[in-house]
Amino acid sequence: MNTKTWDIINANYLASAVKVSQYPVPALEEIAFIGRSNVGKSSLINSLTRRKGLARVSSSPGKTQTINFYDLRAKCNGEEELRKQFYLVDLPGYGFARTSKDNKNQWSAFIGKYLEDSPKLKLVCQLLDIRHNLMDSDLACYQWLATCGIPVIVILTKSDKLSKSAAQNQVNKFKRDLGLNDERILAYSATNHLMRGELIERIMQYID
Repeated sequence: MNTKTWDIINANYLASAVKVSQYPVPALEEIAFIGRSNVGKSSLINSLTRRKGLARVSSSPGKTQTINFYDLRAKCNGEEELRKQFYLVDLPGYGFARTSKDNKNQWSAFIGKYLEDSPKLKLVCQLLDIRHNLMDSDLACYQWLATCGIPVIVILTKSDKLSKSAAQNQVNKFKRDLGLNDERILAYSATNHLMRGELIERIMQYID
């Protein structure tokens, strides 16, 4: 019987980058987070790491304009104690970021280069707001990740804003719309940390 349980025991901001030369050294395995502007990505990162203020939360959509790297340490309690170190990579939000067209094109270029060329990228968590239907930009991002051959887990944020039955209905709808099974989607609340342990376990499955 598998009794191993992973937890994030330490997390620190490491670096911000807009080009490869600014990526942190040494290279470690990476788990990336991506989603529309204002989807609650920073709140989820703070909840996952239990570090309030680690990722800066803003009321202004599109605040994150760089690729932000966080150094995470995880520990597994089981028959033997295991420890892992990896990077959580916070990617700029897509959607209605308040910036110029030239800046948006620049973001797309460096985000695309990261997603397509990073040899250490093991998993992308795509965040979607559980209260809304799938948007064209969400679907385009998901399909782009699929063509890159990157494993994707869909995280439905702000699940505490809906009743349990309404949240489950939305989970089922997103599963149908994206063709997902239960292992590739979960509803999360950064307010009460609902499904925190489950998300950590799923992430660690992709870390060697």
